[in-house]
Amino acid sequence: MAVPALPPRSDQPRALPLREVRSRLTQLVALAEATDTVTVVTRDGDPRPVAAIVPAAAARTLAQTRADADRLATVTAGWARRLDELHRQSSRRHAAELRAVRAALAEAWAELDRRAVPGGNPSLARLRAAHADLLAD
Repeated sequence: MAVPALPPRSDQPRALPLREVRSRLTQLVALAEATDTVTVVTRDGDPRPVAAIVPAAAARTLAQTRADADRLATVTAGWARRLDELHRQSSRRHAAELRAVRAALAEAWAELDRRAVPGGNPSLARLRAAHADLLAD
């Protein structure tokens, strides 16, 4: 039975001890280049990763990573400022609309009070109780 030239593709990176990586470095680099395989290097006898062999396209320098993080922070801050401003505008609009509704409701209750004796109609009493929070301010 033939052995495949390339190992089956796996989403999990393979982990190899440093001793084996030293003896197979050329093969592992070629594998990373040809198949985008990531190989994690561990110390002999210790399963914790210490380095990795990755395809060149996937490698990012620390400066590139920091620049990306700074750019992301700038963009995020811009969106946060924009959202805060929209929230303030929405709150002002809401407050203005609520004042208009309260004024209209107060006018309606003033007219009802002129036309009906307060406390004479139980339905009006229930309705006034339901509007109490809006009429209080």
